[in-house]
Amino acid sequence: MTTYRWRGLGTGSIEHLDLLPRDELLRARSVVDLGPVRLEYAMELDTGPGDEWAFRVLRLRSSDGRQLDVSREADGVWHVDGAARPDLADAVDVDLSFSPFTNTLPIRRLDLTVGAAADIVTAYVDGETFEVSPDPQRYTRVDTERYVYESRDGDFHREISVDEDGVVVDYPGLFSRLVDAG
Repeated sequence: MTTYRWRGLGTGSIEHLDLLPRDELLRARSVVDLGPVRLEYAMELDTGPGDEWAFRVLRLRSSDGRQLDVSREADGVWHVDGAARPDLADAVDVDLSFSPFTNTLPIRRLDLTVGAAADIVTAYVDGETFEVSPDPQRYTRVDTERYVYESRDGDFHREISVDEDGVVVDYPGLFSRLVDAG
């Protein structure tokens, strides 16, 4: 098991995430303390050949009783709370607005060389509303431990620093890692 912790710079949130490898799955379990509300999520990612870091399942729960279940089948079909979501067909990764961990998914899955870029679509989960929507993004690898993240449907962009495993260390203005993996 590997543990990571981040502080939300704008929100004051604290996230505590455990990564647990198991067979051809990687399980992430996290608690995000947002002050008045606490979010807990469990996520499963493929680690098998050809599917490294591909999103499969998310279960999100809040201390105020909200729930969200999101899944992506091997054939690319997405479901949100049991209903098929064809508008997410182009998405491969999930992006949680309240967690820097989900930036690691495309970083690891794409395995870009320095100087390369990739346009992707994520299933973006808004932490306040629990709404899920397609979100076009671009990742560019600047060097071995830096990526530029860009929103393709807005003007938001940040240079993200990661560790040797592609896990976010610094996401300027949004998140900062508190302790090294352990």
